[in-house]
Amino acid sequence: MNFKRIISKGFLLGLLVAMIFSCQKNNDISRKKLTVVFYNVENLFDLEDEPGKSDEEFTPEGSKEWTQERLDKKLNDLSKVLSSVNKTELPEIIGLCEVENKKVLMDLVETDLLKARNYKIVHYESPDFRGIDNALIYRSDEFTVEESKPVKVVFENDQDYVTRDILYVKGKTTNREILHIFVNHWPSRIGGEAETEPKRVKVASIIKSMVDSIQIAEKNPNIIVLGDMNDEPINKSMINILGAKDPLVEPQAKLQNLMFEIDKQNLGSYNYQGNWNMLDNIIVSESLLDNKGFTCSDKQGYVFHEEWMEFKNREGEMSPNRTYGGSNYYGGISDHFPVYIILER
Repeated sequence: MNFKRIISKGFLLGLLVAMIFSCQKNNDISRKKLTVVFYNVENLFDLEDEPGKSDEEFTPEGSKEWTQERLDKKLNDLSKVLSSVNKTELPEIIGLCEVENKKVLMDLVETDLLKARNYKIVHYESPDFRGIDNALIYRSDEFTVEESKPVKVVFENDQDYVTRDILYVKGKTTNREILHIFVNHWPSRIGGEAETEPKRVKVASIIKSMVDSIQIAEKNPNIIVLGDMNDEPINKSMINILGAKDPLVEPQAKLQNLMFEIDKQNLGSYNYQGNWNMLDNIIVSESLLDNKGFTCSDKQGYVFHEEWMEFKNREGEMSPNRTYGGSNYYGGISDHFPVYIILER
């Protein structure tokens, strides 16, 4: 028996198996995906009445009778939503609005369904009179924050009006791609859509200026603008001021609103008096649609909802199952559905 030949064959077989596994691993790397989510979580407050904030209704003694039991239920419900968006793994990057403080964010990322991925938090207190802020949570095994800051919004013609800061985050993925992320919650339509439009136009102009600066300073930067804009893709603030175009109509535009396709189907993330509104938007730079590095290959975003997140009225019409209606506790999750995109390379 030729032992040298047997050893040689065994070595070659082992080398072949190793090469196969290596190719499979490289293919897995090449197919890496990032799930980016935005969610208006509808008034995620703690139980404390904090001085300087109009948050007393969200206390056990307040008009909403906000208790630890109700808070725990909301936290667990929100974590169930976020852990269900991608069936194979937890989202890497999640923008949030209507959170009161870092404490409730820490409670959220420590829920059973999220804590395994060691989410980190980016949050700053904003001047909103109710105390609600924007935030970002992210999987630290997939994304590293290099810079973050709150961007103040000042209305020169109405300096007494305060709103949420824009949250800016710059970070790096595991393959060293830089992402510039803007988390938003623009002024509401309370008082009339037309009457309040100038305030949303102002916020859009601030973001546009920052985006322009980034695009001048960097070659083909990866930019993601996401949030509850309280405007839809076709509104002036979005399409004219920010310049977020329909990727199927103007594919060469520097910014593309990935929620256009959903909006054209008369669907949305928020339901007002039976009408769907696409208020929650995800906008990306053209560099995230060019099939180089991380790319949103289907060129659109999605609204996530399951039956257990929905409310149906007597006519069978569906809407997000909200936590409160006025001071009435409904026990739902949020009055918005989350929106998301999948980036793939």
